[in-house]
This record gives sequence, C-alpha cells and structure tokens, in this order.
Amino acid sequence: MTGTERRASFSLASIFALRMLGLFLVLPVFALEAARYPGGNNPTRVGMAMGIYGLTQGFLQIPLGIASDHWGRKRVIISGLLVFALGSFVAAWAPDLNWLIAGRSLQGAGAISAAVTALLTDATRDEVRTKAMALVGGSIALMFAISLVAAPVLASHIGLHGIFTLTGLLALAGIAVVLWWTPPEPRLHASQPRGRVREVLKNPALLRLNFGVFALHAVQLSMWMAIPALLVGAGLDKALHWELYLPALLASLVVMAVTLFPLERRGYLRAVFLGAVGLIFLVQLGLLWATSHTASPAYGLGLLGTLLFLFFCGFNVLEASQPSLASRAAPAHARGAALGVYNTLQSLGLFAGGALGGWIVKAHGAEGLFMASGGLMLLWLLVAWPMKAPGRTAPTTASAGEPMAGQPVKL
Repeated sequence: MTGTERRASFSLASIFALRMLGLFLVLPVFALEAARYPGGNNPTRVGMAMGIYGLTQGFLQIPLGIASDHWGRKRVIISGLLVFALGSFVAAWAPDLNWLIAGRSLQGAGAISAAVTALLTDATRDEVRTKAMALVGGSIALMFAISLVAAPVLASHIGLHGIFTLTGLLALAGIAVVLWWTPPEPRLHASQPRGRVREVLKNPALLRLNFGVFALHAVQLSMWMAIPALLVGAGLDKALHWELYLPALLASLVVMAVTLFPLERRGYLRAVFLGAVGLIFLVQLGLLWATSHTASPAYGLGLLGTLLFLFFCGFNVLEASQPSLASRAAPAHARGAALGVYNTLQSLGLFAGGALGGWIVKAHGAEGLFMASGGLMLLWLLVAWPMKAPGRTAPTTASAGEPMAGQPVKL
C-alpha cells in the first residue's frame, strides 16, 4: 500500500471499529438485559428491539450512498455519526422497551457504511483492496472480541443504559477521526454521472453479492438469539461466555490471514468464497444436531466451541472478500449507490435475523432457528455458485502521480 492507502485504510477501519464496538458491546448481553425492561418479557419484541437498527439502516443506506456520490463521502459520514450518537443517547435514557426500540431505530438512521466503504474504495487500488477491506473486517472482529470480554463486566457495573451512553461517546470520537486523520476525498471528474441505482440493480454479480450479505448477517444475528442459552445449558455461566468466544474468534482471524490473501493472489478467490459459504451451512447443521442431542457439559462446550470457531472462520473470510468484490463489480461512477444497495441488504439481514430469529425461537425453538438458518445458507450457496471474481478497475485517487477517477490503468 501507498502511504495514502494505509492512512485511508487505518482511519476508516477505526471509524468502523469505534461505531461497531458500541453495537457489539450490546450484542452478548442484550437479550438478557432487555428482558428486565417493562415489556421485555416478550422474546419477539426483544428481537424487534435488537433488529430494528437494521431496518432503519436498510431504508437509508441507498439514499445516503447516493448522497455521498453527489455531496461527498465525509459530509455523509459525519452527519450519520451524529445521528447514531443521538440514537445511542436516547437508548441510554430509555425507561421501557418502547423507548429502547425508538433509540435503536434512530441509531440505525446513521447509516454510514456505504459512504465509508465507498471512500475506502475510492482511495485504494484493486490489487490492495481486499487487504484494505480485511483491515476493516479485522478491526470489526477485534472490536467483537473486546466486546465479548467487556460486555458482561460493563453490564454488571453500568447496565445497558451505561453501555448505550458509551456507544454514543464512541460515535463522537469517530467524527474526530474523520476530521483530523482520514485523508482528503479523491477528486472526481465533474462530468461523470453519479449514483445510478437502476444500473446497479441490473448487475447480476452485484445482485448475488447483495443476496449473500443479507443471508450472512441474518444468520449471524439470529444465532445469538439461541447461542447464549445453549452455552448456559452446557454449563457455562453467562459471565464466562467470552472464554469460549474469544479464543475461537482470534484463532479464526489467524486462519483468514494465512488462507484468504495467499489464495486470492493465486486466483482461488471464488473457491475460498464458496467454501466459506458452505462452511457456515455445515455449522448450522452442526448446531441443529447439538440442540437435539444431550451430552456431558464438557463435550457440549467442546462441540459448541468448535462450531463457533468454524463459523468465525467462514464469517471473517466473507466479511473481508464480499465488500471488495462488490466494490470491484460496481461501476466507478456509482460506487456510493452500489454500496448503498449492498449495505441496505446487509442491514435488512440484521433486522430479519433479530426480528424473525426471535419469533422462530419463540415458536419453534433453537432447532427451528438453526434449520431455517441452514436452509438460507444452502440457498445462498446455490445463488453464488455461478459467480466469477470481477476484473480490476481503475482506482479513484487524487494523490500526485496517481490516476484520476475513470482513467484506465495498466495492470
């Protein structure tokens, strides 16, 4: 990477990390803590409170992605972080589950993922973009690991209200990163068209990736409607769940680093991608089997730990490769729009995972949840099978000696 690419990658990864740390601190304790609120005895409404964030993001990712094409990435990012912080403070104040749902929905209205990803795409070349996206994915995974350790401790000391206050403060710190660390936005040709959603929706490669990111995040969030209870049932106290999550997550990051990048350089990105989808499908089958077979606590924890490690392996590979593939498949003049659609489907997946996951657990138990998740992953594997890794396109960067947006590059 060039100096500008490194600065862009690390600063934008930091923005994602600060925002996602607040969200992840909630995830391991939300279902248990939200049950203490007035109205929290209904799992479906608790699932709605967890997933509503994704629904409001889903409505706004495309408009804000297009806005970043027209008015600039940084303006959209700063505005979105302000709205996200406001929603966090509303959730921190919330006296009951209805206000908690309102705060979570306002958090989701700060939909900056498309603008951040588009800015990272603008500032990096194709040959280093998967690495740049992996830095973002790695930072998110690291924040998830930290949250697994910190969330139970914070919940016991400051409660869910305090965690949401911390989330708002982290979002404000993200604004400081945008203002004082992130490189200037690349200059675009004034004559270039901007943000054509119709063009994006006609692209088969993008449609496959959009379906995939919906499926991945629906399964990811819905799993956490059942995993904590499974671990408690296997004999692991909820305050110690991080002892299983953390080693599995960190080991999976090592696996991603030693497999994804070397295999991509050798031309095996498609095989790695499809293999990761298939792996998560097998994990759902494993979790389905685990919920329907009694075993000793030690055996049960060992099995669940192995399945979580395999899930994180597949998830981290897909989190690093999917945004890179989407940015390379998107037309350069409509990256904000394309990534807005992509992040919309990601957000809708989070909403579906929370809302439908809670309903499925209530109506059909954990077995029904993992059966539905396995079916969704199998459908994704079938949809993704015709994929081809897109070719490289010109970078969009304003650094001296580097090509402008839309100019051809010899590779």
